[in-house]
Amino acid sequence: MSDTIFHKIIRREIPADVVFEDDHVIAFRDIAPQAPVHVLFVPKVDIATLNDLQEDQAIVVGRLAHAAAQYAKREGFAEDGYRIVMNCNAHGGQTVFQIHLHLLAGAHLGRFGTAK
Repeated sequence: MSDTIFHKIIRREIPADVVFEDDHVIAFRDIAPQAPVHVLFVPKVDIATLNDLQEDQAIVVGRLAHAAAQYAKREGFAEDGYRIVMNCNAHGGQTVFQIHLHLLAGAHLGRFGTAK
């Protein structure tokens, strides 16, 4: 497994506020939240970017989305709504090179932004 901050969290080498975990996914609160609820869902399999995702690994993204939806239901904000975002590479906003899904919720998020 690579050595990003997310890999260190998966290996429990550094602490994180883990809110969900199963055999395939770990989720923890973002340390620089962009919404009242900002949780990162990370697969336990090593895949740097969406560009690196192989066809036989497509289930990984489904597991991330399913875990996020289950978390939203469990925490009671699924009906109000939430946003999930995945970034790919530098121009897409990816800063940690392990695929992950951002779940944002807890306020009206408005329309999705445009490029600056």
